[in-house]
Amino acid sequence: MMTDPLGDMLTRIRNGQMAKKSKVTVPASRICNNVLEVLKREGYIRCYSQVELRSGVCEVTIELKYYNGIPVIHEISRISKPGRRVYSKIKNLPRVSNGLGISILSTSHGVMSNIEAIATNIGGEIFCRVF
Repeated sequence: MMTDPLGDMLTRIRNGQMAKKSKVTVPASRICNNVLEVLKREGYIRCYSQVELRSGVCEVTIELKYYNGIPVIHEISRISKPGRRVYSKIKNLPRVSNGLGISILSTSHGVMSNIEAIATNIGGEIFCRVF
């Protein structure tokens, strides 16, 4: 059993881009799929697909995105960890790289980027930041 599937997924994306891989695979979870949907919507990954290996065991394949051979994601890091949760109100949301990056957070309206959270005027738990 994995303690932190989201942290594992972010590490696999980071390692895959450092190794210039076109795809990485991660164990499937609902929270990972929600974060991947935000990354795809914001243009940080090409796409992702879920495949069922056997009954009850699924795996997600993520297609990484590059621009002129340079990874689109320069930095991806976990903020809220299982041992230390980080919550933020809407007025205290941190700006990532002076507005060039995004924070992904979990709200009562679902998982969304900080830009969408500001538009809906809602805060929540900050999962990670991407630049």
